[in-house]
Amino acid sequence: MTSTSMTPGLARFNALEEHAAFAVLQEACASTTWVRRLLAARPCTTEDELYAASDAATADLTAEDLAQAMAGHPPIGRPKPGDPTSAREQGGMTGASEKLQAEILYMNLVYQDRFGHVFLICATGLTGEQMCDAVRKRIGNSPEQEREIVRTELGKINRIRLARLVEEDA
Repeated sequence: MTSTSMTPGLARFNALEEHAAFAVLQEACASTTWVRRLLAARPCTTEDELYAASDAATADLTAEDLAQAMAGHPPIGRPKPGDPTSAREQGGMTGASEKLQAEILYMNLVYQDRFGHVFLICATGLTGEQMCDAVRKRIGNSPEQEREIVRTELGKINRIRLARLVEEDA
C-alpha cells in the first residue's frame, strides 16, 4: 500500500498526543527505540513516509532493541489470549492438525533454545505448514544470519501493523 497524500487515518495518527501515539506504536512494536524514532518522524505527510521511517528505525535496531521487539511477540501457534492482532496474524494456524500444532510448538522450543528468543516470522498470509517449514529451515542458521532474518521479518510485521493503524476506518 502506497500513498502520495495524507489520508484521514494518517492525519488522525499525527494528531495524537505523544503519550497516546507512544502507546499505539508500542502495540505495533515493543521496541522503545523503534517507537521513539517513529515519534520523532511525526508528522508524516504520507503513509510512504511513515513506512520509510519504520524501515529506517528497524534497520538501526541493536541486538538489545531486537530482543525487546521480539519479547512482544507470542510464539507461532500460541497467540496471546484476547489479542485479535496476534490471532489474525497467526490465522494460518487455525484449523491446523494436532500433529502440525504439536510440531510447531516443539520447533518453537528448539528454536528458542538455540537462539534465545521467540521464532519471529511475518505470519500474515502463511499457512501452518509454511510457518513450520520456515522454522525447520531457519533452525540451521547462524545467530548472525538469524538476527538479520528476524530484522527483515520484524520490518514486514511493523509495516502491516502501521497500515492497520492508519486505515481510514480505524
